Amino acid sequence: MKQNNTAAQVTMKDVANVAGVSTATVSRALMMPEKVAHQTREKVDNAIQQTGYIPYLPSRNHKNNQSKILLVMSLDITDPFLTDVIQGIQQTAAEYGYMVLLLGNQQQSIEQASLSPLLNQVDGIILLGANSPLDIHHHDSLPPMVMANEYLPELKLPTIHIDNLTAAFNAVNYLQQIGHRRIACISGPAHLHLSHYRLQGYIQAIQRSGIALEKRYMLSGSLTFETGSTALTQLMSLPQPPSAIFCHSDIMAIGVIHQAKKIGIKIPEELSIVGFDDIALAQYVDPPLTTMAQPRYNIGHQAVLMLLELLQGCPVKSNSVLLDSELIVRESTAKPHS
Repeated sequence: MKQNNTAAQVTMKDVANVAGVSTATVSRALMMPEKVAHQTREKVDNAIQQTGYIPYLPSRNHKNNQSKILLVMSLDITDPFLTDVIQGIQQTAAEYGYMVLLLGNQQQSIEQASLSPLLNQVDGIILLGANSPLDIHHHDSLPPMVMANEYLPELKLPTIHIDNLTAAFNAVNYLQQIGHRRIACISGPAHLHLSHYRLQGYIQAIQRSGIALEKRYMLSGSLTFETGSTALTQLMSLPQPPSAIFCHSDIMAIGVIHQAKKIGIKIPEELSIVGFDDIALAQYVDPPLTTMAQPRYNIGHQAVLMLLELLQGCPVKSNSVLLDSELIVRESTAKPHS
C-alpha cells in the first residue's frame, strides 16, 4: 500500500490537484474565503483534510525567519496591462507556498518609514515599475527585491523586462514597410522610463528611414483613453496630418480609435493605429488593434522565480533578463490611403 506524504511534504499544488482547481484558487480560498464560491471552498477544505496540508500562516516563522509572503508594489495595480502580470505572480507564488500582498502606491507622498512594519513582515518585494515610495537606490537595507517591466541599470536590481526600444522600433518600422511616412507618436509620461525607451525606438526608426523628424507629430501624456482621444484631435488638425499613429499603450490606442469614429475618420482606410502591450481588450475593439505584445503572464512568472532564487541565497546570473516581444498584426493597420 502506498504511503501518504507527510504534512511537511504536501504542497499547495497537491491540494489544487485533489480539489480540481488552480493553486491561485487554493491560495485565495485560504487568504480571502469570502471571495471564493461556497462550493469551491468546500472542495479546497476537503482536499486539505485529505492531503494533510498545513497552510502557511501570515506570521513570520521564527524557525527559518520566513513569513512566506511576497509584496508586490505598483503605482496603479488597476492598470489593465498589469492584470496578467499579477496573475503570473500570484499563481507562481502559490505553487511555491507563498502568499502575495498587493500595494498600489498612487500617493507619492507615502513615506518609507510608514511602510516599515509591513516590510518587516515580508520575505521579498516585486516592483512593477521604477516609481516607488521606497528608497530603492539603497535597497541593501530592504528585503530582497526584483523589478518587473521597467529597467534601470544604475539600480543594479535583478529585472525582468522586454527591450522596449527595439520593440518600439519594430512597431514603427512595420508601418514604414507597408508604406507610411507620416507617422505620429503618442508617448507615455516622462517619469516612466519605458516611455523614454519607446520614444527612442520611434525616433531611431524615423531617422533610419531618412525621414525628417517632425516634433509636431510627437505628443505625450498619461497612459489613458483620454490622452489618446485628445492627441488624435490635435494631430488631425495639422495642415498635413499623419497617416499612422504609434501609441505607447493599447489604452491610448483605443482612445484614438474611439475619437476617430466620433469625427468620422475611417480606420485603417484613412488612418492606421498601432498600440503596445496586447491587453485582452485589444483584440475586441473595433477594428481589432495591431499591437506590440508583451509576455505579460510570463513577466510575473519569471519575476517570482528570480525573487525565490534570491531568497534561497542563490546568486542571480544576470541583473537583466530580456523576454521576447511580438508584433501582432490585426485590422487597425493597412497601406496608406492614396
